[in-house]
Amino acid sequence: FCTMKFSVLDLLTILGSLGFFIYGMKVMSEGLQKASGEQLRFALGSMTKNRYLGVISGFLITALIQSSSATTVMTVSFVNAGLLTLTQSAGIMMGANIGTTITAWLVSTFGFKVKIAALALPIIAFAFPMMFAKNKKIKYWSEFLIGFSLLFMGLGFLKSAVPDIKENPEILDFLQGFVHWGYGSYILFIISGAVLTVVVQSSRASMTITLVLVAKGWISFEIAAAMVLGENIGTTITAEVAAIVGNVHAKRSARIHSMFNIIGVTWM
Repeated sequence: FCTMKFSVLDLLTILGSLGFFIYGMKVMSEGLQKASGEQLRFALGSMTKNRYLGVISGFLITALIQSSSATTVMTVSFVNAGLLTLTQSAGIMMGANIGTTITAWLVSTFGFKVKIAALALPIIAFAFPMMFAKNKKIKYWSEFLIGFSLLFMGLGFLKSAVPDIKENPEILDFLQGFVHWGYGSYILFIISGAVLTVVVQSSRASMTITLVLVAKGWISFEIAAAMVLGENIGTTITAEVAAIVGNVHAKRSARIHSMFNIIGVTWM
């Protein structure tokens, strides 16, 4: 593993590419939330008449704003303010967990098959003049478009920054040493996925890293599957942190999110 052709500059390039990706994701998500914030709040309040509608609303909002963390934090704050009941929040949390998978599908479908990075600069050229519009909605949509472009540019950099496994077979040998422990191996990589998500504070970012690693051949499908399960546990930390200053119902709402993910991962 020590003979691997990998310098400090290569490591910094990967970290910089990841930072680029996360920043693009943040700009895109915040722009969309600001552009349609009031409508999302209205939808969240009106579509939770029963648990099934709650699941659908949680899914749709997370798929739209591309952030399960934003949906869960918003839900916890609404429960804390008495705008949603604990039962309503449970449905939204479940829907948010389904909605967050849309990012992985976007990245795997377009990020690896379609050269969206090539269209990124033309999209920025189109969106940049919109930033100077007097209408705030237009400005927010320009943020969304620029963030979307930066996200796929970051993904492009990340894919090119991760070295090819064929040039570094030592990596594969190193990782293979951890895959013969049966369920112990799965638990190890589940913990790795959870820690990675807590560190980067985004299950979407950690899932993208996992997708890039499995696409480059660094890790096998089984390891990637275990890491994705771990990332589902790691993402619950955001809602738990948000609930620290909340009332007992807000704390229970965050616990429902954590229990749903942990039980789901254990079942899988």
